Order: sequence, then structure tokens, then C-alpha cells
Amino acid sequence: MSTDYTPTVQGTGVRATIQRFGGHLAGMIMPNIGAFIAWGLITALFIPTGWLPNETLAALNGPMVKVLIPVLIGYTGGRMVHGQRGAVVGAVATMGVVVGAEVPMFLGAMIIGPLAAYLIKLVDGFTQDRTKAGFEMLVDNFTAGIVGGAMAILGVLGIGPVIETVTRAAGEAVAWLVGNNLLPLASVLIEPAKVLFLNNAINHGVLSPLGVAEAAEHGKSILFMLESNPGPGLGLLLAFLFFGPRALRPSTPAAMIIHFFGGIHEIYFPYVLMKPRLILAVIAGGAAGVFTFIITGAGLVAPPSPGSVFAYFAVTPRGGWFASAAGIVIATAVSFVVAAVLLGFGRGEKDMDTDATADAATIPPSTSPDMDADATAVTRTNPNPHPNPHPNPDADPDATAATRTTPGADATVATRTTPGADAKDPEEAVPATSPASKEA
Repeated sequence: MSTDYTPTVQGTGVRATIQRFGGHLAGMIMPNIGAFIAWGLITALFIPTGWLPNETLAALNGPMVKVLIPVLIGYTGGRMVHGQRGAVVGAVATMGVVVGAEVPMFLGAMIIGPLAAYLIKLVDGFTQDRTKAGFEMLVDNFTAGIVGGAMAILGVLGIGPVIETVTRAAGEAVAWLVGNNLLPLASVLIEPAKVLFLNNAINHGVLSPLGVAEAAEHGKSILFMLESNPGPGLGLLLAFLFFGPRALRPSTPAAMIIHFFGGIHEIYFPYVLMKPRLILAVIAGGAAGVFTFIITGAGLVAPPSPGSVFAYFAVTPRGGWFASAAGIVIATAVSFVVAAVLLGFGRGEKDMDTDATADAATIPPSTSPDMDADATAVTRTNPNPHPNPHPNPDADPDATAATRTTPGADATVATRTTPGADAKDPEEAVPATSPASKEA
């Protein structure tokens, strides 16, 4: 499957399978980037810790992130599988996981939307040839309603609670690493969880409560900096700007501004989903940033919300700005270098341009317009390299096969039989280079 946002993946194997899977995920997210940006701007501006706190406008934040965006993702995923009918059924089914969990169901929408669309696709295949004329609309509407409603119920009772359990398990794993002083390794779980849109659950569900307790005791906490560091995402976007696919490079400057200054980390998640191997870059950048925070004694007095560089410095205690800035810069540099290596420093894009130029230069010239198309025949190789020494005595001499060589084609023989000649096996056609053909 390919879309305007995800090119077709060639080849087989584990790598190609992961790329296709990531392409499907990105295909559900990229068309809805506008909704992410709208939600991110409202969040960055109007929440209590935003730039223009406004309680009335901040009320948009919850419904948009918990209902609107998951439904859009489920709608898009369903449309990728089965067109408009799949989109409608996918959106209906997504409401089930939205109601069945307390956390934003981005991951649940990516699962149930395409699944519901695939089921309605099977149902349509079964009913298409069995529906009487005049009942098509009735059958189509009721099958879509039944499948969509059934999947919504399944989402409330089954898929939603399962995804929520996965979310909580990831949070508990991070808490275990924190408790065992393995903070840099926390990035191995935090960064992949962020890309799956579980960042808010981990940050606000685990890290923030632990950080508040630590800050109350010590005046600051490094736990506020584990998930909210904008450095890994900035380094990844910089790598895409210089070495990523050319079709995506124009979008990265705006994404960097929204991510680094606006603190909306979700803006870079689709870039990782498009090329899943780049998860290694953000993991390395996150771990390097956490390690830098540890050795410099960094910490924040409160959660930086949203996770922008301005919010970071706003909650940095006096004298701690250098430590905070160092962690961000180191994380950015490491993430950029690793992502650039994984992207091949843009060699893939250069190779594609070179191949395109070579293909254009090697287009064969068109055949002569004077060549009669009806005079071109299929050429076969004569198994006997010598002329036939015993021609058929009954054959009319005037029926000798006339041969001619196609202009511009090396060693290519086009044969045409003169009317009136005896039907001969094409395998016995005399090559143009034989003496017999010269005499003819």
C-alpha cells in the first residue's frame, strides 16, 4: 500500500515488513497533521502553563486530544483499507476505544480503524453477488451500521482496556528504571512509547508524580526532564531537513519551530513512524541528554508543560540554566548524528536522482517512421547455422522468402514471406547473412 505520504516499499524480509508497517502508521497520521497542529497551538497558548492562559479556550484541549484526533486517525485508517465505507466504519469503531479508556487512544485508533474497515470489506465481498437488485443501498447501510456498532462495543469492552493496560505497564517499567538508578536506560522505553503517542501517560502518569515528590524534598527533580527534553526530536528533524526524502524536507522547518519552541513533540512522531529505524536516533539522543543532566546536576522545579525550550528555562532553578541547555544541546547533536547515519547522509536521495538521470539518458531511439509496422515479424533463431543445401524442389522459385534487415538494429532479422510461397516452418527461415539470402 502506498499513499501520497508514504512511497511504495520494495523488497521482502524483516526490514521491508517493518517499513511497510511504519508506512501504514504514517499514512494514518500524516493526513491529520493539521489537526495535530491545531491542537498543539491551542495547548501551547491557552493551558494554565501556556503563553496566554485562558480557561475557556483551554477547554478545547481535552476533547480534541481524546476524541477528535483518535476519530480522525480511525477514519483515515479505515479509508486506506476500504475507501469511504471503511472510513465511516473505522470512525464509528474508534469511538469504542475512546470511551473504553481514560488515556488518549491514538494507538487504539490505529488498530481498530483499519480492523473494522477490513471486516466491512469482507462483508461487502460476501454480500455483493447475493444482494437482489434494488436492495443494494439497504444492505450497504445496515451492514456498515452493524459492523461499526459491533466493533465499537468491542472497543469499549476489549481493545480500549487492553491498550490502557499496555500504557500502564510501560509506565511501571519506567518507574522501575527510575527506582534502580538506571535513568539513561529509561530512554529505551520512553522514546518508543512517545512515538506511539503514550508520552502524556508516561510523563503525567508516572514521571510527574515522582518528580513532584522529589522536588518537594530537594527543590528540583531530574524526572521532569526525562520525557520532555526537546533535543532528540530537534536532532531528528534536522537530519530530515538535510538528509531526508526531498518531498518531506520543506515541512521540517515548521515542524522544528512547533516542536522546539511550541513544545509539541507529537509533530515529529510521524517522521519516525515513516522510517522506524530512526527510533534508534531518538533513543540515543534521549539517553545522551539524560546522562548529561546527571553529570551536570540538572533538575527542574516543576514539569515543563508544554515541553518547549522556553518552558524548560521557565522552570529551571537559579543557576541551573547551563545544565539544562547542555542536556538539550547534547541530545540534539547525538540524535542528529545517529539519524543522519541511518538516513545514509542523503545518499539514497542522490542515488535516486542519478538513476532517474541515467534512465532518461538511456531511452532507446524511436524506430524509423518509414518502417511499415506490418512488415515487422517475430524473429527466431535458426538451430542450423548453415543454409539448407536441399531446398524443396516443388517450391516455386518466385516464392523465395525475401529478407531484409531492420535499420538501426544489429544482427536483427525481420522476415516477410512473398504471397504464393509454400507454407514453411518459421524455424527454417534463412538468416539474412547466408549466401542464399544474398542470391535472393
